[in-house]
Amino acid sequence: MDPLRELGRTLLLLGAVLALVGALLYFGARLPFRFGKLPGDIIHRGEHTTFYFPIVTCLVLSLGLSLLFWLFSHFRR
Repeated sequence: MDPLRELGRTLLLLGAVLALVGALLYFGARLPFRFGKLPGDIIHRGEHTTFYFPIVTCLVLSLGLSLLFWLFSHFRR
């Protein structure tokens, strides 16, 4: 395959990913769910401390990134 064509495809894919991330950040306040405040995230408020572990957010991000990297490797072949 022509190297310039492959570079163009990669740049288009990265541009689409950046546009998607930008749209998520821009419209994030209007979404019915908030990353970092999903049901299942662990919050423990003590007398003087607060412990917060976003386990469900981590799982959702891991799933999304795994899918993204799988698609990227699939189209790269």
